[in-house]
Amino acid sequence: MTRPILLVEDDENDVLTMTLALDKVALTCPICVAKDGREAQDYLSGGGKFADRHRYPLPYLILLDLKLPRVMGLEVLKWIRERPEFDSTIVLILSSSSMPEDVQGAYHLHANGYLVKPYNLEKLQLMTQAIKEFWYLQNQHSDASR
Repeated sequence: MTRPILLVEDDENDVLTMTLALDKVALTCPICVAKDGREAQDYLSGGGKFADRHRYPLPYLILLDLKLPRVMGLEVLKWIRERPEFDSTIVLILSSSSMPEDVQGAYHLHANGYLVKPYNLEKLQLMTQAIKEFWYLQNQHSDASR
């Protein structure tokens, strides 16, 4: 699979566990990481060091945390959805918050899904397996421009 993932996550432990879980379910695609909301916007717009699209490919799927430094996750989601070039980009919120206002806010801004981070690796692997099965194996997606 070559459809890249952009993981927008500021917690290094969460980055490590998510990349391990994706590896365990054999989701073999490039995984790029942005450590905060501003870096995610720079990555997506191809600004600065992210101009090399071979090294920093546009993502097929974004796993976006809500509580981020510099620019919060919902602001990043709003920014993404305001740009027609990202109309077909899948954005899944991956947050430790299950607060109804966070969930509603994400869906109001057209997130494709809202997932609450599991607290153990086994449950995270089940979640990543579900992401793989649905978004990579079952979902019909137009990525002709990628």
